[in-house]
This record gives sequence, C-alpha cells and structure tokens, in this order.
Amino acid sequence: MRISDFDYELPEELIAQHPLPNRDASRMLVVNRATGTCEDREFVSLPDYLHAGDCLVLNNTKVFPARLLGRRIPTGGRVEVLLLREVETAKWQVLARPARRLQVGSRLKFSQSKLSARVVEVLADGTRVINFEPRDDLMKVIQEIGETPLPPYIKRNSGAAIEDRDRYQTVYAQETGAIAAPTAGLHFTSQVLNQLNENHIRVAEITLHVGYGTFEPVRVDKVAEHHVLAERFTISETAASAINDCRGAGGRVVAVGTTTTRALESSVSGSGEILAVNGVADLTITPGYAFRAVDALLTNFHLPRSSLLLLVSAFAGRTLVLEAYRHAVRERYRFYSYGDCMLIR
Repeated sequence: MRISDFDYELPEELIAQHPLPNRDASRMLVVNRATGTCEDREFVSLPDYLHAGDCLVLNNTKVFPARLLGRRIPTGGRVEVLLLREVETAKWQVLARPARRLQVGSRLKFSQSKLSARVVEVLADGTRVINFEPRDDLMKVIQEIGETPLPPYIKRNSGAAIEDRDRYQTVYAQETGAIAAPTAGLHFTSQVLNQLNENHIRVAEITLHVGYGTFEPVRVDKVAEHHVLAERFTISETAASAINDCRGAGGRVVAVGTTTTRALESSVSGSGEILAVNGVADLTITPGYAFRAVDALLTNFHLPRSSLLLLVSAFAGRTLVLEAYRHAVRERYRFYSYGDCMLIR
C-alpha cells in the first residue's frame, strides 16, 4: 500500500478551530465493522453502545505547556521551541523555528524570564538538543512561561488561547508528560463517566505520553516503510487486572484513542494477556496488523496520510474507514483535535 491510498478531501471549514461549549456535545459517527454501516449519533449516547462487563480504557496523560517563545542572543531574532523529550536533566530534544538559524552554540533567552538555553547538538532529523540554564526548578519555569502546544491546523492570533489550557486536556488527565492531547478523550465529562459506572462498565486508566511520533508526518511513499517513533507508556497492575478480568468474562475492551490502542497492543502477551508494563511503545500499526487486545475503538477524525489514519484503517479496514470519512464530510462533522468522534464497533 502507498500513503496516497489514505487520502481524502476535507473542506477547510470543517477543521474545528475551537472546542464546543460543552465537551460531551460532540457528534459521534458509529461504524459497524460487521455490517459496514454508519449511524449518526451524539457522544452522550456512548453508554448505549457499551454493555455491562465491558472495559473502557482511557489514557490519563497530561499535556504540559511545551511551546516556548524566545529570542536569539545577541541578534534578538524571534524563535519558537517545542519540547519533545528530556534527554537528561535540563537537556531537551526540541523542534525549533527558524531551525536554519539555530546551530550548535546558538544561545536563546525565553520570554522575560531568566531562563536561557544553548544548542548543543543538531540531529539528523533536523531536531535540536538544547541545554537549559539555570537547571533548578526548570519544569516549574516551563509551566509558568510555556504555552499549550496546539496542532498547526488550529489557528490562533497569538499562541494558545486561555480556553486551551483547560480544554486541550481531558477531565481525567493526571500524569504530566504529553506534548499533545489524546483527543478522543476530550469529549468525556464527569456525567458521562458516572453514567458508565452506573451501567456497570469498567473504566481502566493507563498512561502513554503522546510525543512527536504520534503526529510526525509520514514521509515515505510505501506504508510498510513507515515507523512511528517510540513513546513512553505505563500500564499498572490494577489496570492490567481490570482489563484481563473483563476479557476473561467475555467483555469487550474499548480503547479510547489511538494512543491507548498502541499501548494496549504493545503490552499484550503471546497468550493474549495484558501485561503490567512500564516502558516504551515501539509498535507501528498499519493495515494487515492483527489486533489482539482491542475490540472496539473510540477515535477522532484524523489527517489524511497520517499514521493515525493508518492505525484506524488497520482496525476497521481502509475501504470502510474512508467511506465513513466521506460520510462525515457530507454530514458536516467537525474534524481533528477539537472535532467530533467516531465509535468503531
């Protein structure tokens, strides 16, 4: 397969620029893999599609303000840095703009704070490694001066809006470490979670810190040659036990989002048991992959030619997924991070 096989036309006005006033007011396209049919519903009807004994699995990672604005020293030229991962104490791999002006030895100063940095390495993929000074309380400073790292298709006049600090975060976010939200979870409210509990649907929380790998563009023509970068994840003994008990009793494992799916599929043993893991997910899921952990998937609508669309197509079939996307376009669904969602049964 070629990445061009996973393209579709999307009018720009369908790209959601702001969240809805109420999280759970999103629409939900229900896709049935067995019948190949689509059904237009609302997200609040999600509990109607789950059964007592099913296990809904959430990714409780928390986005931190990983976008830093600063200036180059001594020229004063503006620079933007997106923190990708901490290589070691106070040393981070970053995406930087304008990259061509940031070579080894370049110095940066951020906002009006005393925080500065020096470029210490230029990596083959074009990212930089920078060393922050001072090192003490670095994360506290980042929390104070950083901005929510919104995707580039969400347009703001001057960085993230105040609403994004709250709304580009799930209501159950706990473990800080993501540079992008697990967006399928943005629709949940405490009311919906309470309804699931009242319906005797188990909820298990795992953690996968969404990194650059999740949204990195596919740069190869042949799908088989694409590799998604590794991301850190944790599945606790409690979560693994809940998921395995569900499966043992004949319930379904319903993954909320592609990141949850990647973590679960990375932790399943040869016998089909979910293992408690604290490690890295290095799995790339493309059409032809045989799913062993996930029975149903709640997901947002993803960019054309993206690794996330490849994963969803692997789960439900390329033809059905692209037909569902065309249906969503015709029915004027809202797309991408702040958009509507799709439940694949």
